[in-house]
Amino acid sequence: MATQVSKAVLVRLQALPGKEDDVRDFLNKGLSIVEGEPGTVRWFGIQFGPSSFGIFDAFPDDDGRQAHLSGAVAQALSQKSGALFEEPTIELIDVVVEKQPA
Repeated sequence: MATQVSKAVLVRLQALPGKEDDVRDFLNKGLSIVEGEPGTVRWFGIQFGPSSFGIFDAFPDDDGRQAHLSGAVAQALSQKSGALFEEPTIELIDVVVEKQPA
């Protein structure tokens, strides 16, 4: 049975002109980082439009979310801001209901 989540984060990234492929690569590398975070139980790199991307991740509790927000992906976001994408928008979300993966 999958771990139930109650907290999430939505990060919106607007790629700088010509950096869309680099942002996709950044998201692919992010997956390998969060695989080592036991408190990050769902993680998605997403694309909203041609140059608009995001990260959606979910956690069983606020401790997992806070550990993630102070981890390697957050540091990478800070380092790549201004080089690959504009300043990220980070939203803290409460999960009301979910359909767990099988």
